[in-house]
Amino acid sequence: MTNRLSQLFPVRKPIIGMVHALATPGAPMAGYDSVDAVYDHGLAEARRLKDGGIDGILIENAGDVPFLRPEQIGFETVTVMAVLGRMIVQETGLPVGFNIVANAALASLACARASGASFVRVNQWANAYVANEGLMNGVAADALRYRARIGGTDIAVLADVHVKHGSHAIVGDRPVAEQARDVSFFQADIAIATGLRTGHPASLEEIEEVKSGGGLPTIVGSGLSADNAREILSAADGAIVGVSLKPGGTMWGPTDPDRVARLMDVVAGLR
Repeated sequence: MTNRLSQLFPVRKPIIGMVHALATPGAPMAGYDSVDAVYDHGLAEARRLKDGGIDGILIENAGDVPFLRPEQIGFETVTVMAVLGRMIVQETGLPVGFNIVANAALASLACARASGASFVRVNQWANAYVANEGLMNGVAADALRYRARIGGTDIAVLADVHVKHGSHAIVGDRPVAEQARDVSFFQADIAIATGLRTGHPASLEEIEEVKSGGGLPTIVGSGLSADNAREILSAADGAIVGVSLKPGGTMWGPTDPDRVARLMDVVAGLR
């Protein structure tokens, strides 16, 4: 099996930093006069991440809360995010990915293809769960076919297992390792283990279950910090990190390059 994680990142234990984009036009929090505000903010965040030594960047339309269901997301969101992604790809030269929420895998793939990004994160790839937005179905079948149609088979899929921000009652009778096996069987490239919510760390037990069950490179998708990186990365192959790099531990503050550098110094000792 090809290790897509090592193809994307030529380092051990790669760390992907989050750009939590401002609200796109039409979202309740879009309180600005020009869409240039979204671009300026996103580019500034990407520069801070790069200045701190991050390995890659994941862009999310975090400002669009409350999030729409995938079929409701409009052209205005996809176009603005794709333009922002192209700017960040050109500005940083780092591997860049998209997570258009909630669970909008096709929109994420479209943004990646248009911008030259190299991966997407998909929160519900296989099975189903009850999300904040309602019942959320796995999207693997449609997403893989769409990826092929747009000539994007080189775009890697990072898929959550036991995804955060929801109830897993539908699959509650199946162990996490079995759900990880489903994600692998449905041809994801990299598995993601998360905590219960944004900023909540995944347990070592859950990381090991995801890794052993799916047999895929496994990264953590929430809760990593400079303080727990040694422990978490003893089990995980890498991580996506956002709120711990910002003062106050929320999505909304500016990324602190010094916090990024501190985390990356810890990671450098593990490589």
